[in-house]
Amino acid sequence: MAFSKQETTQLLALKGVGPTVIQRLEEIGIDSFDVLRTYSVDEVVETVADKLRTSCWKNSPQARAAVAAAIELAGQESHV
Repeated sequence: MAFSKQETTQLLALKGVGPTVIQRLEEIGIDSFDVLRTYSVDEVVETVADKLRTSCWKNSPQARAAVAAAIELAGQESHV
């Protein structure tokens, strides 16, 4: 599965979130705001880092900020 077009558009509007961030989320099974809002930043960056077999996602302030913004957006959308 993949994020809906609307969710993708909203994610891409966030600073630091580009197609690669969305692709990484989808690769680890996060494919909707409903799923995304159940994760913490640490869970996401650690899972992506493990999948890529590299620590860059875990140690990158930019990756953490992008994931945090995406999770915050997903949480806001649950109250709309």
